[in-house]
This record gives sequence, structure tokens and C-alpha cells, in this order.
Amino acid sequence: MTRRTDWAEYTDGSAGTSDGAYGAAAAPYETEPSAVGSPDAGEARRDDGEARREGGRARGRSGGRRRRGRPEPLAEEDGGAASSSRAEQAEPPRDPVEQARAICLRLLTGTPRTRSQLAGALRKREIPDEAAEEVLSRFEEVGLIDDSAFAQAWVESRHHGRGLARRALARELRTKGVDNTLIDAAVSRLDSEQEEETARELVARKLRATRGLDRDKRLRRLAGMLARKGYPEGMALRVVRQALEDEGEETEFLGEDGF
Repeated sequence: MTRRTDWAEYTDGSAGTSDGAYGAAAAPYETEPSAVGSPDAGEARRDDGEARREGGRARGRSGGRRRRGRPEPLAEEDGGAASSSRAEQAEPPRDPVEQARAICLRLLTGTPRTRSQLAGALRKREIPDEAAEEVLSRFEEVGLIDDSAFAQAWVESRHHGRGLARRALARELRTKGVDNTLIDAAVSRLDSEQEEETARELVARKLRATRGLDRDKRLRRLAGMLARKGYPEGMALRVVRQALEDEGEETEFLGEDGF
């Protein structure tokens, strides 16, 4: 077996240095193969093994010193260059007006909202009142906020989609923060005749589900359904009475003043 690699590893080709002991121990393996069987061969092998162990310990000690010394410059970098890099990358505080504008645009995407709803969202995100007022006023000027149009669209959609009467529609619009003047203008577009016609359609759809129940229970269910949708009691009475009479129910017990 050859030891040339070991020799190169320990001496790095530098004869006459302090590593000469490693060369003396390795020389019999390279230049005098016959010396393997000589009396000095065992000593040479022992010297060689000891040299390799010493070399390993020396590398371990030097490696340990390098590892222990490494964190100091890193600490300097973390304290200096790294911290300054974080400071350079930190974003400056955003302008409250820009923040308010971004919030409003995001909330208006896909669905209209009232000014009151947007103002509440800005307060919740702690946008200053001055910035919020500036953005909301600007949005009104360009038509992105229009409470009047919102109220009219709400009445149209909720009446035809859910069958809600004017009373219920006005209540919902108030929860959205719409001004009472705009609410009155919006619900006034829904006249009494149209409202009663919608009530009749609602009762007709519900009537089939109440068949088989006694008369009083049918009455309570139909009347309760109209009341929850905001229909006045007098109108509900007329609509329910007519529907029951059309099915042959007796309705004399129903007074004009209530159920």
C-alpha cells in the first residue's frame, strides 16, 4: 500500500520545515520497501501513526480556533451592515390620504357602499379624520360614492328579490347610514299598488305550504311572513283574507282592525 497521499497531506512538499518529523516517519514507505521487514519497520509504522494522530489533533485545534473566531466579524456585520441594510429596506410611513384611498377603492370593488359605511371602515383602521374626509369628499365628487343611487338600487333589488315592503326597506337603509331624505325619496318610488301586488304574490307562494293546517295556524303563518317583510297590518289583512276566501275558507271572523 502507498503512503504518498499521506505524505503530501502532512508536508505539503516543504522539506526542512518543522514538519520534517512527518517526512522521516513516512520515508521508509516511499523509498525503501525492503525496510518493511526490518527491525525498524515497526518503529516507523508507530511513528507514522503517531504523526497522523498529531496532525489530526493539530487540524482539529486550528479548525476550532477558526470556528471560535468566526462569529466576531459576523457580529460586527450584523450590528453594522445588516442593521443598516434593514433600515434602508424599511418602507417609509404611508401617507394617510393614500391609505384611505386604497381602503375605499378595495371596499368599493364589486359592490357599492354608502359614505357612512366607508367612513366607519376608515375609522376602524385608524385613518385620521382629515384624511378620511378629504378622500370621501373627493369620491363623492367623481361619483364613486352616491348614496342616492345606492338607496334607489337597494329598494329596487330588495323589493323584487326579497319582497320587502317600504317599511323594511327604510329600516335597512338607515342601518347603512343613508340620510332620511334620501331614504324617503327612494322608497316613495314604490307605490302602494305595487307593494300590495307583491304581498299577494308572496302569500300565493306560501299558501300551498300551509295546506293541511288548521285555519288559525295558516293565518298566523301568512300574517307573520308579511309582517316580517314590513307590510302594514291593514294591507296584510286584506291580502290574507282574499287568499283564504279563494280557497273556500271562512273569513268572517277576521275583523278590519287586526287578526
